[in-house]
Amino acid sequence: MPLSDLTLDECHAYRSTATEPPGFDEFWSRARSSGGPADFVEVSTSLKTLRVYDVRFPGHAEQPVRGWFVTPAGADGPLPCVVEFPGYNGGRGLPEDCLLYASAGYAHLFIDVRGQGSGWRSGDTEDHEPEGTGPQHPGFMTRGILDPEKHFYRRVMTDAVRAVHAARAHPLVDPTRVAVAGVSQGGGLALAVAGLVPDLAAVSADVPFLCDMRRGAERAATGPYLEIGGYLKVHRDRVETVFATLGHFDGVHFARRATAPALFSAALMDTTCPPSTVFGAYHNYAGPKRIEVYPFNGHEGGETVQHAERLRFFADLLHP
Repeated sequence: MPLSDLTLDECHAYRSTATEPPGFDEFWSRARSSGGPADFVEVSTSLKTLRVYDVRFPGHAEQPVRGWFVTPAGADGPLPCVVEFPGYNGGRGLPEDCLLYASAGYAHLFIDVRGQGSGWRSGDTEDHEPEGTGPQHPGFMTRGILDPEKHFYRRVMTDAVRAVHAARAHPLVDPTRVAVAGVSQGGGLALAVAGLVPDLAAVSADVPFLCDMRRGAERAATGPYLEIGGYLKVHRDRVETVFATLGHFDGVHFARRATAPALFSAALMDTTCPPSTVFGAYHNYAGPKRIEVYPFNGHEGGETVQHAERLRFFADLLHP
């Protein structure tokens, strides 16, 4: 697969021109509330070295969000915790999908994204009474696209913030040692949470989606950014309205509010999240940061190589 975006030198020089919408902080102020208590119910699995809990916690509008909470068997805490978000149209899957962090000594909360979980890994969380019910292109990107109050990611990002509150409330978790992580959509959600929750211990955003979204819609050749272009191909008069809405959910703007140490990764042959969009958020990130770059990879990014790098990064900051 050839390069389809900028070279590495050009990515390092690139700066996003994304415009922050007026009232961004006010728009997100309501998402920071903690919501009600989470429910953790231990479940029996075949995993002998790990304990697994089925989790429900109140997300946006107090609607229930599901997840798995996994800890090392016999751990009595306090443990550092990694809160993880799935990629686009994936869900929490099975407990056997959630082995990495607990095996390394962390508590691990892996949550659903509401209404997703039928593309590559199953999910169990409904999107109750979705607010954005106007005409849309198939997928999630244009659901509620004409009004940021009704857009799909307003609910999802609020859920992600509430997931951190849920993890911190568990008696095994040290609330001062909580990190957020994800790949693709999950990386974009991790950046959103980093911009909305001021006291995280670490952030990991691998090949993050939802960053520099207008550029993504103009440059991506595969993946969910194409939904935006598909919508605007029909609704030719709504270009500025669409990108004004999406500006409320853009990782470029969350990044400048984030202060926790962050590890990014980008892949130069990524046609789903073009590397320049990742660097657009990376250059805006206000806290300590570094980025791993995979010159000959697409949207799979570093895969296990990056998993190992992330574990080393977390170990330095969270001390499992």
